[in-house]
Amino acid sequence: MTPFTRIGLIGAGNVAARHADVLSSFSDVTIAGIADTDPHKAEALASRHGSPAYGDHADLLAAGGLDAVYVCVPPFAHGTPELDALECDLPIFVEKPLSLDLATAEKIAAEIKRRGLPSAVGHHWRYLDILDRARELLADRPVQLAMGYWLDKIPPVPWWTNPEMSGGQVLEQAVHVLDLARVLVGEVTMAHTVPAAEKDGEIAKATAAVLRFSNGAAGLLAATCLLPGKNRIGLELCADGISLDLSETRLAADGSSIMEDPGQAKTRVDREFVNAVQGRASDVRVPYEEALRTHRLAHAVARSAVEGGPVWMTSAP
Repeated sequence: MTPFTRIGLIGAGNVAARHADVLSSFSDVTIAGIADTDPHKAEALASRHGSPAYGDHADLLAAGGLDAVYVCVPPFAHGTPELDALECDLPIFVEKPLSLDLATAEKIAAEIKRRGLPSAVGHHWRYLDILDRARELLADRPVQLAMGYWLDKIPPVPWWTNPEMSGGQVLEQAVHVLDLARVLVGEVTMAHTVPAAEKDGEIAKATAAVLRFSNGAAGLLAATCLLPGKNRIGLELCADGISLDLSETRLAADGSSIMEDPGQAKTRVDREFVNAVQGRASDVRVPYEEALRTHRLAHAVARSAVEGGPVWMTSAP
């Protein structure tokens, strides 16, 4: 094993910068190169970490010497970077959403499985300490009602309101809440979505969905980007004799604060992937195949909005 795990980053936006900062804090990791279609962004982030910058991910891969790759690109750019990295037999960490469509994500998942490579996806909420506590509190009490929210503003990136580039708010943001619901409630068998009226060429600025879970629980998802800032993001759960309210930072039960999360989830998601790449014992909670199940659900919610009726799902392998 080399002294350092050499990681290349494809993408140099805010999320990539966050991962680069975390990875650079590990004594056994080095940022070996950063690629972005905007060379100025690549150079700016690379200079912070003493790494070479590339304008094309193919050049980063061709430079060689990598042990793993992070793919932190907008929804519309997924597909080729992952498949090219896998062609080099490199483990990949992919930021959500996995892709604009299902076919691309299914193809990537099949290739990861065929090559037997480690993978992970950035659903860092799975590493919240308060999530573990929520599971303990629910214990043998199955959830009967789940209400998810993503009430926020439009992110400051030019492609976000274009459905052909972002895929919409459910796919790009509320997928975190859907993933949390899968963990705490179970698989969803039906989604019926109603979008607010939208302008031509723009995503719906508000969406409401009714969900049916495999255990019979009822669910709701509300999402909007009409607000001046972050208003409410999280998941409320009702089970026999208890209600929970879980966000990325705080867990409350029956209206009373129980605990604040210590805020280590974004570090742990990177550390466990690096451990897997190094062949050490690891706790990768969302490999690509698992994230694909959440991605299918988000697509079902989005598809229902387009088709104007319920979308029924089966448990795909």
